[in-house]
Amino acid sequence: MNTKKLAAERAVEAIEDGMTVGLGTGSTAYFAIEKLGQRVKEGLSVRAVATSKRSEEQAVGLGIPIVPFSEVGRIDITIDGADEVDRHLQLIKGGGGALLREKIVAARSDKMFVIVGEDKLVDTLGAFPLPVEIVPFAHEWTMDALKALHLNPELRLAEGEPYITDNGNYIADCRADSIADPASLHASLNAIPGVVENGLFVDMAHTVIVGREDGSIDTLAR
Repeated sequence: MNTKKLAAERAVEAIEDGMTVGLGTGSTAYFAIEKLGQRVKEGLSVRAVATSKRSEEQAVGLGIPIVPFSEVGRIDITIDGADEVDRHLQLIKGGGGALLREKIVAARSDKMFVIVGEDKLVDTLGAFPLPVEIVPFAHEWTMDALKALHLNPELRLAEGEPYITDNGNYIADCRADSIADPASLHASLNAIPGVVENGLFVDMAHTVIVGREDGSIDTLAR
């Protein structure tokens, strides 16, 4: 049972004619974009913005109209995945490397639908390494500041070289073990010069749709 596909297809049912839709990034968002493309072929009229180059390419290939950000006022619904979701609907995102664009789009959205398999639900965030996007300039100093927060950061690599985001930045994957107060850590991280944004999505998820191995779907709302 593909729990992510199950949740993604349910989320896309919430999209209505005439909506502006934010398209997330990653393996779960992939299924949502596929389903949306199917609905567009069946006659659904929407316009979309994407949170990464690969999501935009997928959408264009499926005939989903992508519009410039300058032409978008508000986004009706953004559909995206998450690496972890706690019982307060706080999220860790950024495993796919698009956390900055994902957060910008989510902040512009009236509703953020998060689609996950049941394995992503946790009591407390932190088992999944927290991605933090940092600028390349003096990144060693930024890493030192992250170490001072006891986050055990590791620079994300791709083929032995620093991973480069769509924005030209690096990502530090931080191992906090347990994040008891996501809002406080979010503020501490973004106060560090050199940090662009972090993967804690605090009070941003409107609805979390959970696909379960038995084929059922749970909907958790804020």
